[in-house]
Amino acid sequence: MQETELHDLSDDADYAASQQQGSSSMMRTDSMKRSSSNEPDGAEIVYSKDNVAIHPTQFVSERISGRLKLIKQGSSLFMTWLPYKEQNANAKQREKAYVDRNLYTIKAVPFTEVRSIRRHAPPLGWQYVIIVLSSGLAFPPFYFYNGGVKQFLATIKQHVFLVRSAEDASVFLVNDFENPLQRTFSSLELPRVVSVASGPSTPISVGESPLKENQERINGYESSSISQYNGRQRQKVHDPARDISIQVLEKFSLVTKFARETTSQLFRDGHSNGFGAIEKMFDSQPAQDDLYKASNDAEKVTDEIAVASDPLESLAWGKPRQPPLGSEEWATFLDNEGRVMDSEALRKRIFYGGVEHRLRREVWGLLLGYYAYDSTYAEREYLRTMKKSEYETIKHQWQSISPEQARRFTKFRERKGLIDKDVVRTDRALAFYDGDDNPNVNLLRDTLLTYSFYNFDLGYCQGMSDLMSPILFVMEDESESFWCFVQLMERLGPNFNRDQSGMHSQLFALSKLVELLDSPLHNYFRQNDCLNYFFCFRWLLIQFKREFEYEETMRLWEVLWTHYLSEHLHLYVCVAVLKRYRRKIMGEQMDFDTLLKFINELSGHINLDAILKDAEALCICAGENGVANIPPGTPPSLPIDSGLFYSQQEDEIL
Repeated sequence: MQETELHDLSDDADYAASQQQGSSSMMRTDSMKRSSSNEPDGAEIVYSKDNVAIHPTQFVSERISGRLKLIKQGSSLFMTWLPYKEQNANAKQREKAYVDRNLYTIKAVPFTEVRSIRRHAPPLGWQYVIIVLSSGLAFPPFYFYNGGVKQFLATIKQHVFLVRSAEDASVFLVNDFENPLQRTFSSLELPRVVSVASGPSTPISVGESPLKENQERINGYESSSISQYNGRQRQKVHDPARDISIQVLEKFSLVTKFARETTSQLFRDGHSNGFGAIEKMFDSQPAQDDLYKASNDAEKVTDEIAVASDPLESLAWGKPRQPPLGSEEWATFLDNEGRVMDSEALRKRIFYGGVEHRLRREVWGLLLGYYAYDSTYAEREYLRTMKKSEYETIKHQWQSISPEQARRFTKFRERKGLIDKDVVRTDRALAFYDGDDNPNVNLLRDTLLTYSFYNFDLGYCQGMSDLMSPILFVMEDESESFWCFVQLMERLGPNFNRDQSGMHSQLFALSKLVELLDSPLHNYFRQNDCLNYFFCFRWLLIQFKREFEYEETMRLWEVLWTHYLSEHLHLYVCVAVLKRYRRKIMGEQMDFDTLLKFINELSGHINLDAILKDAEALCICAGENGVANIPPGTPPSLPIDSGLFYSQQEDEIL
């Protein structure tokens, strides 16, 4: 294929036909908008489209429509999306709709920070696009109910460098000047991370593009039209069509004020504080001199600032925790053939005390659904035998790939490289994984690589090794560990979707639960530009794996897996931690950066038993209102329609 075919859209019939249409439409739009006093000096609206919608849930009736704009300021192009104001509703409904919809408002995203645009054009239904940022984070899909996708892309092409991906015709790369054949996986790597593949990654200098602050009234409510953008170095990136699922999790630690400002504005309802780099969430280690100590210290407020009282302060918190389930008591739950006679009673017992370690291998298989509660000893043994054979078959698929095949199998090389890199830095302080040439590290690698072949659509993403590690530690068997991990990923797989839909739904639900259970704290987050709750990202992604000691993590997981009070107890655990430290957070007037640093430094300093008691009480207190605030299908719930975990990778619409 010639270079011009990769770097030019003029040979594309859709875009060749739309160029003239886009140009004429932009001229009409420009002439109409240049005189508008609402735009900053020198800014032009080069594209404007009404009835462009997003879908916060799977229900079409709950879609949010708005106006999508492309704004040219100097040599820079920006994108905004502003939702319409609710008209046919009473005052209370309008206020709620305003808050909900304003959470999704997208303000002044510069195309210097856009990596790619994926266009979906299903034969039936509406076209939509997914915009992926250079940080790896993605906006929710934009549905064009009145058409206009071709004009949208044609307009972008007139102002920025846009090329069609050589590997996926539905993906268009933004400001990509590198030959796709020369891209290497190393361009995805985070700073201070060992490279997987060789190859240069030359940064592209992006100049500053200052814009004046201004206000624009859209259908009755005001929203900041363009905020200050400070240019920065942007690193050339790998083609996102090759594995966006890896990019999203590989880059998630780079959540900065910029990412907060531009990433779908999922939980935004405040004013911009500018942009600035902060510590990575994933690889950061607590600074020992600055660690915030026990929970009692959270009540000591250094500044004399009035803190709104906790609306649930007088609530009697949860029941006392119990000792772990032991062998003798475990036997009372089984009949003579090994069936669990009362699964609900067993789950309740584990919920309040966990399990002794020597029982975990058998009990975890039940909690994760690998074994049925009514299965006998003999049936479980038969299942292990059959599943071991199936596992070996899947494993042989990648083991049989020759070096010559691997040289032509890019996705396999990339996934294997990422897994090889991650397993050597996963829980190596634990004796089970310690030392050079540790066979357990090899088992961890093999199970993860086999899973990437078992679930090829999802593959492997950073963070999965954190979830597999304790399972392998407990099961001490390669095949059983794999199948237990498969069961876990049936529920947590959406955490690693390349459009981050699973994470977005959890963060959204968390914001609603905090609003329900501690409205003063929620209002504080709104006022201090923390409403996206990204500081809880690591908690949700890997189920608090980095927040507790290894034994405590295993105990927490088995409590969560009981689903005794709620499938979403982990969200109430998040609320419980935030409420326990609310006085410190509000009293010290923490902004987003300070809050993120504080949350990271809580690692290893959270009292698990106390938090579980609080989470139990909060879950009971929230009741049906809490359930109503969690969208259906939010992880770890099973998906609404089985088998559609990764439907965002197909050309489908809601």
